[in-house]
Amino acid sequence: MLKIFLGYDPRQPLAYSVLQHSIISNSSVPVAITPLVFSTLPIKRRGLTEFTFSRFLVPYLCGFKGSAVFMDSDIVVTGDIKELFDHAEIATHDVQVMQNQPKFEWGSVMLFNNPRCSKLTPEFINDEANHLLDLAWARSVGTFSEEWNHCVGYQTPKEAKLYHYTQGIPCWPETQGLVEDIHWHEAAKAATHTVPWTELMATSVHAKPTMKRFLAKYGIKV
Repeated sequence: MLKIFLGYDPRQPLAYSVLQHSIISNSSVPVAITPLVFSTLPIKRRGLTEFTFSRFLVPYLCGFKGSAVFMDSDIVVTGDIKELFDHAEIATHDVQVMQNQPKFEWGSVMLFNNPRCSKLTPEFINDEANHLLDLAWARSVGTFSEEWNHCVGYQTPKEAKLYHYTQGIPCWPETQGLVEDIHWHEAAKAATHTVPWTELMATSVHAKPTMKRFLAKYGIKV
């Protein structure tokens, strides 16, 4: 089962909900998705978001075993996440990022080789002398395919398998107007839709009491 950790910001749970659904709906294999909820984690160091530094806990949370991916929450995945894990170079790199983008975005999607990241303990992460986002703690930093971290608004629009809305998800007037907006809106619609109640529940054991209550509400006798 693939291990995926997502940044979680309580100020915009919508972003997390859309991202996790986009991963699940496009994956060809089982995935285990964990939100990095700051109040549950063994560090106190914060940044612009609650997951600025908690992202580096991923190897620790995996017991420094196997591989795992971290993603910022303002992302939509349109490809099969298994393909990203297939990029893992276990014998070579501590962490892999998409390097063909501004360096401050390297940490937005990280593929960790957990056994090689034993330095990333809660104590090390909490120490403000360790900048972390510069990846200087890693002995070797690899890369992966450009399509797995397309930074919307910073890179020329093109087809990708992961769209990172680093200037803000397009749910606000201030962040709308880019051609890649459609991918987030389609994912948001898919993540928040439901079929009619009758299609889902009409043949269940709950149908009779539910319909009786519903009809009584409008004074309809059966």
